[in-house]
Amino acid sequence: MNSNSHTYRSNGKLLLSAEYAVLDGAKALAIPTKYGQSLTVEKNTTNIIYWKSYNELHKIWFKDEFLIENDSDTLSITAKVNNDVSKRLIQILKAIRDLNPDFLASKEGYTITTHQDFNRTWGLGTSSTLINNMADWANVDAYQLLQKTFGGSGYDIACAQTDTPITFQLKSKANPLVDVVTFQPKFINQLYFVYLNQKQNSRDGISTYKKLGKVNNDILEEINSITEAMISCTSLHKFESLIDSHELIISKLIQQEPIKSRLFSGFEGSIKSLGAWGGDFVLAASTFNPTRYFNALGYDIVIPYRNMIL
Repeated sequence: MNSNSHTYRSNGKLLLSAEYAVLDGAKALAIPTKYGQSLTVEKNTTNIIYWKSYNELHKIWFKDEFLIENDSDTLSITAKVNNDVSKRLIQILKAIRDLNPDFLASKEGYTITTHQDFNRTWGLGTSSTLINNMADWANVDAYQLLQKTFGGSGYDIACAQTDTPITFQLKSKANPLVDVVTFQPKFINQLYFVYLNQKQNSRDGISTYKKLGKVNNDILEEINSITEAMISCTSLHKFESLIDSHELIISKLIQQEPIKSRLFSGFEGSIKSLGAWGGDFVLAASTFNPTRYFNALGYDIVIPYRNMIL
């Protein structure tokens, strides 16, 4: 690798408990994934950022050129293509400049490539891994950068930076409480992740949750208790009971039917939504391998827990 080149990598994420309620201080169980995204930065002698993003098939899914101009204290960034992805990247670059006044202040440009090893429709953290990588590159706080751009609780940033399961609690947006935990249940071979064939926009789900405003301290304590019990659970039957209870709590908070009763009522086991309801991955707990069951219903991506999690 060129000595002028630096590569940053961040882990993807899955939220096993406290979806939505994590925004109000509930304790969440979150896990980093084996899948992630890298960002390689190399300086060039122009005032242009040449950007290419590669997908899991090593094919370019996005590319653009960004002209950087500094006029006194004002940063101007102009995209050649200027599509939605370009506009988002400009927003991130300008947010970094707000956090670090020295960022993009020189006459140098950059050649940047990103590589993700998962399908970006999976909801494993295309945005959070990018934010964390760019924060590392620019030497700014990733949580602050997240709040200036995509928003959210920040649990995904914590996963991007950690190689083990964690609990995440939003004591403050600037300093969330992140604790490493041991989550290796005896029934780990009975846990599977199933992709629901559609990407869910978490910002839409969060907006609906906030509008309903049904959470209270009693509910938060109940969710916290379930999170702690999930971590220490030694029985698959008990674990299924815990995630069933969790589904009912969140169902009432967001006024949506749980995914099992809506799509998989015949499933022999328990199913839990992960993150924003209605898309991305769900967690299936079962005494038997459920791959055939889900495949027969048109859900082709069924990943054993061990194959997904670091």
